[in-house]
Amino acid sequence: MTRALTTIGFDADDTLWQNEQFFRLTEDRFVALLGEHGAAAEISGRLLEAEKRNLGFYGFGIKGFTLSMIETAIDVTRGQVSSAVIGEILAAGREMAAHPVETLPHAAETLAALAGDYRLVLITKGDLFDQERKLAQSGLGDFFDAVEIVSDKTVATYQRLFARHGTGPERALMVGNSLKSDIVPALAAGSWAAHVPHELTWALEHAEEPAGERRFRKLVDLGGLVGLVREIG
Repeated sequence: MTRALTTIGFDADDTLWQNEQFFRLTEDRFVALLGEHGAAAEISGRLLEAEKRNLGFYGFGIKGFTLSMIETAIDVTRGQVSSAVIGEILAAGREMAAHPVETLPHAAETLAALAGDYRLVLITKGDLFDQERKLAQSGLGDFFDAVEIVSDKTVATYQRLFARHGTGPERALMVGNSLKSDIVPALAAGSWAAHVPHELTWALEHAEEPAGERRFRKLVDLGGLVGLVREIG
């Protein structure tokens, strides 16, 4: 009997380990630094706009976020930001890059239960150096048959990677917390997709839930993934 699934792709940030909470804490610190120049909501909004503009130049991750904070600081102070504040922003970025990895509940045991029976592929976007660091520190690397760090996640990304590391997207499942990056494009590529929501999701990763899609599933946490995989077949 032919299996429905041969390959399972996993997102990394906020699916296997904490990530967004460190961005939020750093953003709060940044807003406090510039508090005399505007309301918190206004500064955060201008930072988000800078991040949107800069994605095509710096990509996803801590380095791009740090550069966007510096740009926003220059913007909201009309070029009068002090070198001390710039130094604080750079220090905050370095602290993010050095923060210990905190794996999420059920990550290790779920990967252990599926490894060997399915081809497991880590599919993550962001800065190469930072993602490699987090994977190494997480202790989860040995569970994966392949690791792909990509600039973005699109329909073509999933078609290409699930063909390279499996038997095509139709017999693959993508697991992640981002509807925009992990779920919607994977479904469009022909894959199954399991949404594992995280309490914090970056504004630029929001999308409509594809509730009517036959291959879409939603889980409370990673603890339900093994049962779902067995159900699909």
